[in-house]
Amino acid sequence: MPSWQGKSKGNKLGYRIFIGVLRYGGVRPAYFLLGFVASYYCLFSYRSSKSIFQYFHRKVGFGRFRSFISVYRNYYVFGQTLIDKIVVMAGIPNRFSFRFDGEEHLHGVVSGQKGGILLSAHLGNWEVAGHLFTRLNTRINIVMFDGEHERIKNYLEGITGGRNVNVIVLKDDLSHIYAIHDALSKQELVCMHADRFLEGNKTAEMPFLGEAARFPVGPFLLASTFRVPVSFVFAFKETSKHYHLYATPPKTYQGAKQGGLEASMKDFVAVMEEKVRQYPLQWFNYYDFWSKPG
Repeated sequence: MPSWQGKSKGNKLGYRIFIGVLRYGGVRPAYFLLGFVASYYCLFSYRSSKSIFQYFHRKVGFGRFRSFISVYRNYYVFGQTLIDKIVVMAGIPNRFSFRFDGEEHLHGVVSGQKGGILLSAHLGNWEVAGHLFTRLNTRINIVMFDGEHERIKNYLEGITGGRNVNVIVLKDDLSHIYAIHDALSKQELVCMHADRFLEGNKTAEMPFLGEAARFPVGPFLLASTFRVPVSFVFAFKETSKHYHLYATPPKTYQGAKQGGLEASMKDFVAVMEEKVRQYPLQWFNYYDFWSKPG
C-alpha cells in the first residue's frame, strides 16, 4: 500500500536556516549545506531510501552501487529544486536560465478561450514551471492536497509572498470540483499532478516502467468530462543554473464512455515514462509506487 500521506518532509527550522544562507550567501553556500542534509536522509530515512533504491535498481536498471549513489544524488537534486523554488519565487538574485519547449502550445490553449488542463507529476520542479506560467497572461489555478504543515506553509509564504497563482485545495466535500468548473468556465488554466493519490481515492492500473502501477483516476476524469484542451507539462533541472521546461501539444479527449478516460491516462503515462527515463534522478516519489492494495 502506498505510504504517501500528502505531506512534505522538513521543518520550519530547516527552512529558516536555508533561507538565511540564501539571503546572505547566495545559492552556492546553500547547495554546499545541502550536501550534509542529503547525506542524513540517505542514511537515516530508511523507508524512503529503500523505495527510491528499488526504483533505481529494479526499474531504471542501475547496479547496486550506482543505485546507492543515485539515492544520495536524488535527495541532493530534490533539495536543489526546493532551494531554487524559494530563490525564484522570492526574487533572490540568481543566474538561472530557462528553455521552454512547447510554450507556444500553452499560448494556443489560452488564445483558444476554452480554458485548459495542464497535467504534471512529481518530476523535476513543478513550482518553477508554475512561476513562469505567469507570462501566459491568464489566471493559473493549481489543484493540490494542502498537506504541508501550516506553520511551514505560512513561513514560506511570508518569504516568497505566497504562490503567484490561485490554489484549489482538494477536499472531501468535493467543493474543488465546483472551483475547477468555475475556473474553466472563465477560460482559465487548471494545473494538477496526476501521479499520486491518497488511500481511498479511485485508481486504475497502468503499465509503467515494466509493471502495473496505480494512478489516480480523478485528473483524467476531469479531462474527459470537461473536454477542454489538455497538455502535459514538466520542468527539469539540467545544470546547476539551467532548467528545461516541456509542454506537449494540447489534445481534447472525449467523454469517459467514449474512451476519453482511458486514452488520457494512456497518453499521460507514456509521456511520464519517457521523462522518467530521460531524467531518472528527478523522480521524487519516496514510497513503493508499484505496491498492491492490501
